[in-house]
Amino acid sequence: MLAPQYNAASHGNGSGRPSINMSSVFQILHITWGFLRSDLLTFALPNTLFGLLGAIAGPQLLEGPQPRVADVMKRAPFVMLFNFYSLLVFDLANQWSPDSVEEDRVNKPWRPIPSGRITSEQTRKALLFTALVSLAFNYCLGIWSEGLFVQVLSYYYNELNGGGGPLRDVIISVSYGLANRTSLRLASGPENTINQQGQAWIFVVSTIILTTMHIQDMKDLQGDRKRGRKTIPILIGDFSCRIALAILIPFWSIIAVRFWNLGITGSSLYFLLAILVGIRVLAIQDRKEDARTWKLWCFWHTSLYALPILSRV
Repeated sequence: MLAPQYNAASHGNGSGRPSINMSSVFQILHITWGFLRSDLLTFALPNTLFGLLGAIAGPQLLEGPQPRVADVMKRAPFVMLFNFYSLLVFDLANQWSPDSVEEDRVNKPWRPIPSGRITSEQTRKALLFTALVSLAFNYCLGIWSEGLFVQVLSYYYNELNGGGGPLRDVIISVSYGLANRTSLRLASGPENTINQQGQAWIFVVSTIILTTMHIQDMKDLQGDRKRGRKTIPILIGDFSCRIALAILIPFWSIIAVRFWNLGITGSSLYFLLAILVGIRVLAIQDRKEDARTWKLWCFWHTSLYALPILSRV
């Protein structure tokens, strides 16, 4: 994004070497946070937890030696790094175009471009740089093919307008599956592979994303209509979408706890949380409350990632 400013006159040691203007560094961090803010709870944090919790669950998802918790925690920064830079590439690509800026003026006017903190052209240049850096990270982390595929999906979603068509949720669910799988690989280490149950669990989670992720679109209807985006609430109608979510979220809670044979107490807690999300979707229908319901959905779907560990208790 904006490069840190160097001030040759601001050197305290008299060596003539330039020093970094820290206000510019904080500005860059603030702008970066603005790009990522909407999606950290939806993408980066859940995917990171999926990898870490899945690795700790060990044989429930993996073939190979049981990873020690200490070793998993040592790998945690690499899991977070992968999800962070993958999300940054996606969000830069998603927010720089004129159509995206106009949509954000309605839905998210606080984002860096509509709020005037950075221009679309600066964002495009930052995207090109960040994409190259992420490729280098993918190579160093040993996830070249998975990381490259994530970027291909990002390009299709944003640059080829796949995110505005009927395949939008399919692309999102595939991206989640790939990111979850990669996070689990990074967290578990090279001596482990994902077993059949682990592959099936990744598929179940991706299907949950596919059929319920559009809860995030409820709060963005106005901007999505202005852009002509074909989200599920627009395609099938607001009311039908809410009914479907109120049914599917509890349904998937039952499927998930049955998949892991969770006991009656744990199953009841997950089901009650899902019912709460469903009630909010139906009973409280305005933009601000829809945003809060979406955050509750984020908590619900992320909490499912603890099921492999709970099944061992």
